[in-house]
Amino acid sequence: MTLLDHLSELRVRLVRCLIALAVGFFACYGFAEQLFNYLMIPLTRALPAGGKLIYTALPEAFFVYMQVALVAGAFLASPYLFYQLWSFIAPGLYDDEKRHIIPIAGASALFFVAGAAFCYFQVFPYAFEFFVGFATDIIEPMPKLDEYLGFTLKMLLAFGLIFEMPLFAFFLARLGLVTAQWMRKTRKYAILAIFIVAAILTPPDVFSQLMMAAPMLVLYEISILVAAVFGKKKPGTEEEDGEGEEGDDDKPTPDTIVQGD
Repeated sequence: MTLLDHLSELRVRLVRCLIALAVGFFACYGFAEQLFNYLMIPLTRALPAGGKLIYTALPEAFFVYMQVALVAGAFLASPYLFYQLWSFIAPGLYDDEKRHIIPIAGASALFFVAGAAFCYFQVFPYAFEFFVGFATDIIEPMPKLDEYLGFTLKMLLAFGLIFEMPLFAFFLARLGLVTAQWMRKTRKYAILAIFIVAAILTPPDVFSQLMMAAPMLVLYEISILVAAVFGKKKPGTEEEDGEGEEGDDDKPTPDTIVQGD
C-alpha cells in the first residue's frame, strides 16, 4: 500500500470510529443523569454529611451530562473502536496473526474497561478521602461540578489506556519492534517516563501521581514477561542452535582418538 492508500484507509476508519462514538453517545445520553449519580458515589461517601457539588454557570450541568454520555459511549463502543485500530495496523502482521484481530480487539476493550474499573473502585475512594481529609471547622469542601467531572473522566480514560500496555507490548514484540531484553535495559528510563506521564495526567499532588504510577510500574513488568513469551524469534536462531549441536557431534572424542591411533 502507498502512503495515500494508508491515509485513505485511516480516514475511513476514523469516520467509522466517529459514527460508532455518536451511536454510543445517543445510546447513553438517556441514562446520563443515572451514570453521573453513580460516578459521584466515591465522592459523596468521602464528603461530610450534607456535602454537595455546586455549579456556577447555568449551562454547566447540561454540558456535564453530555460529557458523561460521550465518555460512557466511548466505553460502550470500545470493542468496535479497538477493532478499527487493530485493523488499521493489521497490514503489518502475518496472515496467521491477522486472524486474531477480533480476539485482540475484544481483549483491548476488556483491559480498557478493567483499567477504568480499577480506577473507580480502588483509586477514587482513597484519593477522595485523602483530599477531603484536609477539611476543618473553617474549611468546607464544595467541589465544583465541571472540575470534579473533568478530574474523574480524565482519570478513568487514563487508567483505561495504561492498562493496554501489555497488549501493545505483545503486538510490538510480535512485530519484532521491541524485545524483553531491550525493555529490561531501558527500565530506568521507562520508570522516569511513567512518573512524568503520571504527573501530567493527574492533579499536581504526589498522592495521585503515586496512585497512577504504581499500577503502571506493575504493568511494565508484566509487559516484559509478555514480550519474553510472545516476542518474535530472531531468524536463524534455531538453525544456529542446530548447527552447534551437529558441530558438537562432529568433534572427536577421546575414544575415537585412541581407536585412530
